[in-house]
Amino acid sequence: MGMKWRNLASSSAPLALVVLAATGCTSTSDAGAKPTDPPSASKAPAKPVARVCAKPAAGPAKAPAGAVTVDPKVVGDLAEKTKSSPAGTTFWLRPGKHRLEPDRYAQVMTKKGNRYIGAPGAVLDGGKKNNYAFSGTARDVTIRHLTVQRFVAPPDEGVVNHDMADGWVIEHAKIQYNSGAGLMAGARQKVRASCLRDNGQYGMNAYKTGDSIRGLVVEGNEIVGNNTGDWERKRPGCGCTGGIKFWAVNGAEIRGNWVHDNRGAGLWADNNNNDFRIEGNLLEANDGAALMYETSYNAVIRNNTIRRNNWVEGRRSAERDDPFPYATVYVSESGGEPRIKARTDKIEIYRNVLENNWNGITLWENADRFCNSPANTSTGYCTLLVKDTKRCAKPAITKGPLYADCRWKTQRVDIHDNRFLLDPQVVKCKTECGRMAVLSNYGTYPKWSPYKGKRVSDAITHKQHNRWHDNTYRGPWSFVAENTDQKLDSGQWQDTPYRQDSGSTYAPRAGG
Repeated sequence: MGMKWRNLASSSAPLALVVLAATGCTSTSDAGAKPTDPPSASKAPAKPVARVCAKPAAGPAKAPAGAVTVDPKVVGDLAEKTKSSPAGTTFWLRPGKHRLEPDRYAQVMTKKGNRYIGAPGAVLDGGKKNNYAFSGTARDVTIRHLTVQRFVAPPDEGVVNHDMADGWVIEHAKIQYNSGAGLMAGARQKVRASCLRDNGQYGMNAYKTGDSIRGLVVEGNEIVGNNTGDWERKRPGCGCTGGIKFWAVNGAEIRGNWVHDNRGAGLWADNNNNDFRIEGNLLEANDGAALMYETSYNAVIRNNTIRRNNWVEGRRSAERDDPFPYATVYVSESGGEPRIKARTDKIEIYRNVLENNWNGITLWENADRFCNSPANTSTGYCTLLVKDTKRCAKPAITKGPLYADCRWKTQRVDIHDNRFLLDPQVVKCKTECGRMAVLSNYGTYPKWSPYKGKRVSDAITHKQHNRWHDNTYRGPWSFVAENTDQKLDSGQWQDTPYRQDSGSTYAPRAGG
């Protein structure tokens, strides 16, 4: 699913309050509102906000009233008691290592409203034999205080909530050392205060058959070390990795998480996502981009600390003399669209601190990638403005409204009141790691494309209301506009015809 970079060729109130206090976010009701604070007043966290893998909250030492007790000494006890108990049952797993029957499909088939609660030291271990831990389409299942590990889900599938059921709550859990994704997602799913660690492909794959995920909450989690299988190397250009991957999610709260040391991207929203609020997170030391927002719409990205990301993938691109500004925050064919219902009608990136990353923010739009183009790697998908993909063809696509609506546009991106700090001695680079960019390629493909030549590069740079302003820069920053050959200093960036970063300040040294 998705595209790797350019592809030019082709409900717990107390917990919520704790997380908001830790991140400094005292309100979540003003998404899209104009901030009045200067950059120095950012509420971005300076320290890890969700250090939950090392010290998870302990579960109850005694079985809750009315709970069915599950014995780790009896192989398959959890699955069998789930089968024989009615919906809405609470299960308490005793301390120890619980195992399923040694069959790849011996998973727990959940029932509506079931609750699975682990005692201190309770572990559900797949033994590298079982594919899945918790499956079924039952809604409103809860998993708390339980470690789920060593399951072997196939690529793009998940271990917990394998069948993408709605309304699940996963809290104070450890989901670790699994193949595939540790966790799948359904509508109204809440993942809180959990450790998603060292899973083979994703910590969580927020994808659901039918693209019906709504109201997803990811809050106060530690998401670390995922993509141990290095899938981008196995399948070059697959776009199939990340700490978390989001696909066609409408409405998401991503707040107060510590996303670090993942192989590849930290957070990756790919394909027709909308209405995201990403705030108060610490994103650090991910091999690739901290955040990718691709072929998606309408988001608020604020009060995050983003540091030491993209050192591996950024340096790799520089070593092969690739002039493309591989970014730490990468906005690809994504923008604000007032016609699509959301809490904001733009992508607003503000009051973040970006420190010692490889490059800053790149706004990119592939001229050859649009609905019904062979260069659109999200095969079979169209924009949220055009339901019938086949409409995006000549002659209709050559004029309005389809000329505009068949494209995922990087437009209405407002980047302001951020701090961009770069010390090349820390990153161990020269000038290639300090770039900010807004650009496109020269349109060439397919033959019937109405977007050939400089049409898209001119539009993304000058006509689609993409704007930097009132930011603070420290260190040797440079700027790229229109195409990779157009390299600018701060004066050229602020001057005509670009007129970017009005009200911003610059100092050539990181400590200046």
